This record gives sequence, structure tokens and C-alpha cells, in this order.
Amino acid sequence: FFEPIRQIITQYTALQRAMAGGTRGFELLDTVSDVRDQPEAPPMPVIRGEIAFNHVTFEYIIDQPILKDIDLVIHPGETIALVGPTGAGKTTFVNLVARLYEISHGSITIDGNDIREFQQRSISTQMGVVLQDPFLFSGSIHENILFGRPDATFDEVVASAQIVGAHNFIMHLSDGYSTEVTERGMNLSVGQRQLISFARAILSDPRILILDEATANIDTHTERIIQEALRELLKGRTSLVIAHRLSTIRDADRIIVLENGSVVEMGTHEELLSKGNLYTRLYTMASTNVNEAVPNQNTE
Repeated sequence: FFEPIRQIITQYTALQRAMAGGTRGFELLDTVSDVRDQPEAPPMPVIRGEIAFNHVTFEYIIDQPILKDIDLVIHPGETIALVGPTGAGKTTFVNLVARLYEISHGSITIDGNDIREFQQRSISTQMGVVLQDPFLFSGSIHENILFGRPDATFDEVVASAQIVGAHNFIMHLSDGYSTEVTERGMNLSVGQRQLISFARAILSDPRILILDEATANIDTHTERIIQEALRELLKGRTSLVIAHRLSTIRDADRIIVLENGSVVEMGTHEELLSKGNLYTRLYTMASTNVNEAVPNQNTE
């Protein structure tokens, strides 16, 4: 008589937890996005890649600006590196280009078109994003690469993987491109997950590419493979790169240095080093950390 009573009590506790979790889940699903298209907004035309920040200020909390009066133009096909201390506003900068948030003041235009006047989906489908922690979902490797462009052929999937250097490791897996990926890709290494996310970006052929610390968590060998892939990936595309890896920063057409939400420096790697300001300090600190991490190979 006692055991069934105990089981009922245990199940009731589990039911209470499930009800609380369900309530929070449905509240999230019912939340209306702050970013909404205007009624009958047209799709964005094919993007050439010019991005203009016109005196843009952005606040998550009223009267606490994260970005302050940003006014600059990024030209089509230009690779821009964003650097600065933690909290300077680098990720917020690229999120605004993708219109993940509505700006507080000013405007952002792509090819002269205010992004608020066009369908958000028509903008995001012409952008590629590679994050520091890439998201892979349950399914095959083929399906994960195909995610950015579902109508691509298998040969195109293989070609994109070959460009980023992912093809070799995929073919060494038990089922090749049909190998099942567990939730968030936990049965693959960090570097392998990142290579798949780069293959996905190449396959979608974006006009604007955003790399948010995309090489931060990978080893030196994988980074070398990805650097070769980046030369092809960035060619002819407008690219916004957030990175602390020196090789990516040095190859950029322009480097934008952010501090406390404002642009404090702008120029090429050599130009900024010659000024001896914030970028020089950041670069020197990064170089020191790299040298300390690499053991001296000349010691006997």
C-alpha cells in the first residue's frame, strides 16, 4: 500500500516541474519580436555590399548607449576588422547590420536602402554568419551544411567542404557525409564543428559575411586551414570580422577600433601601429600572449 503512494508523490513532483517548464516555454513562444517588418514591406534587392552607419546610436536600456553616434561607410567587397576591449560594442555593431535589433537613433543602409523599410528575411538570406560557438543540429553532416541553401546539390555541398578543408575529415568518419551529428554537434571536435559552419557559409554564397570570433576556439593547425579558406570566402564579399587572431586582423582592408561604444581609430594595420594609440596597445598585448604561449624551440 505504501509503495504506490510514494510513486504518486514522486510523479506529482515531476508533474509540477514539467508544468513550470511548460509555462516558461509557452511564454517564450508567445513573445512578440521587437523587430517587425512594416506592412507590405518589399524584399531587399540583390545586395552589392555597401553598408552605411548614419549617426547610429543604440541602447539596450534607455539612456545607457552601447554604440554612440557611429558614422561610417563600408564599401562593397571590403573586409573590415572590428577590434576593441571587451564591452566596446563589437558584437552589437554586427548584430545591427543583420537587424537583430532596432537602432535607437540614426539609420543603417545597405546599398543606400534603409534596412527598416525592407523584409528582414530578405536581408538575412543574403548574409552569412559564423559564430565563435557554431550551432549544429541533430541530423547528418550533409543536412547541416545544406541548411543555408536547401536547394543545393550534393556535389555543391562536397565542393564547399573541400574549399574549407573539411572534406578530408568528413570522409574519415564512419558514414562520410551521412554521419549523424548529435545535438549541438557534441560528437565532433570544436575545430570540426567550425569547419562545417564555414562550409555552410560558403554554400549559401552570402553577399555580406559576418565572422564573430570564428577562429577563437580552434587549434593552430585548423586555424591555418581556415585562413586558407577565408581568402576564398572573403573574396568579393563585404565582410565584418570580429577577431583577436592577429593574422585575420592584419589582412583586413580597414580596422575599426571601438572603445566605450565609439569609433576611436580607423585605418590599416600599419597606419594604426604607427599612431601608437589603443590599437597598438591591443596588438602588443596580443603579441605578448602569443609569444608566452609558444615554447622556445631553440633551447638545447
